Amino acid sequence: MGGFFGTISTKDCVNDLFYGTDYNSHLGTRRAGLVTFDRERGFTRSIHSLERDYFRSKFEDELDDFKGNQGLGVISDTDPQPIIINSHLGRYAVVTVAKINNLREIADELLTQRMHLSEQSANKLNQTELVALLINMGNSFVDGINRVYQKIKGSCSMLILTEDGIIAARDFLGRTPIVIGRKEVHQLSPIGTDDWEKAYAVSSESTAFPNLSYKTVRDVGPGEIVRITASGMEVLQQPFKRCQICSFLWVYYGFPSSCYQGINAEQVREKNGQMMGEKDGVEADLVCGIPDSGVGMAIGFANGSHIPYKRAVLKYTPTWPRSFTPDNQTRRRLVAKMKLIPNEAILRNQRIVFCDDSIVRGTQLRDNVKEFFDNGASEVHVRISCPPLVYGCPFIGFTNSKTDMELITRQIIKDFEGDDQANLDKYSQTDSPEYWRMVDEIARRLGLTSLKFADIDDLIESIGLPKSQVCTHCFDGSSYDQLPAGEFFG
Repeated sequence: MGGFFGTISTKDCVNDLFYGTDYNSHLGTRRAGLVTFDRERGFTRSIHSLERDYFRSKFEDELDDFKGNQGLGVISDTDPQPIIINSHLGRYAVVTVAKINNLREIADELLTQRMHLSEQSANKLNQTELVALLINMGNSFVDGINRVYQKIKGSCSMLILTEDGIIAARDFLGRTPIVIGRKEVHQLSPIGTDDWEKAYAVSSESTAFPNLSYKTVRDVGPGEIVRITASGMEVLQQPFKRCQICSFLWVYYGFPSSCYQGINAEQVREKNGQMMGEKDGVEADLVCGIPDSGVGMAIGFANGSHIPYKRAVLKYTPTWPRSFTPDNQTRRRLVAKMKLIPNEAILRNQRIVFCDDSIVRGTQLRDNVKEFFDNGASEVHVRISCPPLVYGCPFIGFTNSKTDMELITRQIIKDFEGDDQANLDKYSQTDSPEYWRMVDEIARRLGLTSLKFADIDDLIESIGLPKSQVCTHCFDGSSYDQLPAGEFFG
């Protein structure tokens, strides 16, 4: 997916920028970048690969090179960024959280207009540079951002660092979040006079705020465009009426302490788990969550089912932070296994309910289940906090899947029907014969004693927003991919 952080302050912003960006590290795996602006030095930028290292280890030694009271940071799952641009709108830097499905189509159109694309990585188009070119075609930043909204198929949220402040623009259907924070800190200067630091920040994750003394002000709305300075914020474009925020924020990739639309991720996971536990009826000795995103659901499931929660498997992170680091698939699977350590003393002769966020390919869960049985579990029941993933996501890259056929559901549907796209509406309908046949087959292939998924109504109820405001495309194929009706762009 990716995440970003921007801040502008009456003081030097570099420390806030560094640590605020770091708090978005769980959202991306490929690249990271920082850029600051100083009136005397101009823009300072650095970009590093994160495929084999942490964000902090890449940038910590460079922090003294950055100067200024405003800056942007990005954790990217796509391209090297930020991009720095000179244009008729002035000099600026831009970062994006985006998935643009018609990237080549837009690029070809721009090339026919004698535009050029220079930023490439691994011989691929850089979608952040493409966004910048579309912005430059506008008469203003607002006009240019709306051109991005008009042109792209997919989603795009962005931060723009100008010489006069930071512009935050959320995806036109609000698929990815942007939250605004503010701080006002009283300090006593070395000569004994009062000194105040005032600052604003914008982030993909509200988790970035508390330890940096920011208080959440509000979310940026779908399609809304806001300019922030150290002293305040100005709405440049009002939010659109339609919203399709991604439900997977609360299911999986949102950090537990973060809030989206004012709704906390961990509370949603616990409520969802409790609703499942109350009506499940499974007979078991203990409940355990697969760390990290399955833990909140497991606590809720334990409360709802009155089965005790125990840590039967633990995550070891000091030297195994990421399962995608090695290039070799066999080695990646081994690293994924090394991260989770089963506790044999708790597993032995026990009937276990393991809670997890989702099943994509099922490979890692199958390996985990084998380990649980090898360590003495007598039964392994798995409960998943969302419905089966039947459709690939065209809007946000929350998995590394290249095609829908990487989903275990689609492999099974193809085996059953001879066509992986046959009767998808029936397979995604909870309690249909096709649905239960698919779920039973997933359980068989993964070696589970039993398997159940949350149904979509319970997931939506646990989130607490109307279904019309939440994107559930990956579960039921429902989606909007056009600008809200009635919106006008000049």
